[in-house]
Amino acid sequence: MTLQLTGIHHLTAITANAPENLRFYTQTLGLRLVKKTVNQDDTSAYHLFYADGEATPGTDLTFFDWPVGRERRGTHSISRTALRVAGAETLAWWKARFETLKVTAGEIATIGDRLSLDFEDGEGQRFRLIDDGGVGSSQPWAKSPVPAEHQIRGLGPITISVPDIANTEAVLTSVMNMTETGSYADPDGESIVHIFSMGEGGPAAELHIAVQPNLPVAHQGAGAVHHVAFRTPNVEQLTQWAERLRGFRLPSSGEVERYYFRSLYFREPNGVLFEIATDGPGFAVDEPMETLGESLSLPPFLEPRRQSIEAKLKPLV
Repeated sequence: MTLQLTGIHHLTAITANAPENLRFYTQTLGLRLVKKTVNQDDTSAYHLFYADGEATPGTDLTFFDWPVGRERRGTHSISRTALRVAGAETLAWWKARFETLKVTAGEIATIGDRLSLDFEDGEGQRFRLIDDGGVGSSQPWAKSPVPAEHQIRGLGPITISVPDIANTEAVLTSVMNMTETGSYADPDGESIVHIFSMGEGGPAAELHIAVQPNLPVAHQGAGAVHHVAFRTPNVEQLTQWAERLRGFRLPSSGEVERYYFRSLYFREPNGVLFEIATDGPGFAVDEPMETLGESLSLPPFLEPRRQSIEAKLKPLV
């Protein structure tokens, strides 16, 4: 059987203002803070995970808190993150909410056959709410300020910008076993976006590639995306992915134990950082589901350093 990714696992972005980030994603977007931890490679920085009510794989939007300036937008980058909601009425609800809360947002429009609403957070992080038709299960967060029927259901298609698609397409199809399933004109009218699907496809399992050769090269900073992660069910399949990358002579990190999941990192030909991550064991491995995100969690290999790590972290509120 062909090795298949099963969708988007999580997306990790950059903030330079963790307290405001926490306020926006929990109070404005109504997501649940499911894990408050640190960047395992830079323990001076928070790593905040927001997700649905049950911390379901495929709903995680995460942030590194780094004291950096704003990103320089451009190509060779992840340029927009879609978030799934259910129905035209829900998009209209969000449009009104953004107007009330003075969130930068566009108009509801059909983009690539899906009803959509573009918006940005206060640091210019670019998002697109899309109507997923209510397909699949949803795990609302009971304490969210957003009514259950309007809550964000998870990650949708992730868009990356490249100047030339040829080598990226080869990796997506020949190495990662994705299938090109369509295309559409970008709303700016200046590029074509190619749709690549994983596994059974659908809005939770698509990567969109915008071909934009006239843009400058992006420079990461606050408001930028650091990497996107794709789902694989278990460690056995992650090991197969590591072997597959070696077989294609694609450099990678090898398997990395992140405690909440196990990961594998590599860059596609235009330099965008990809991760493949296991669905488990999940965020409830070290704290009860009922109190996820309420205290600082550290993986076992960092626990002996808790006192020094906590001393360097700024208050979130």
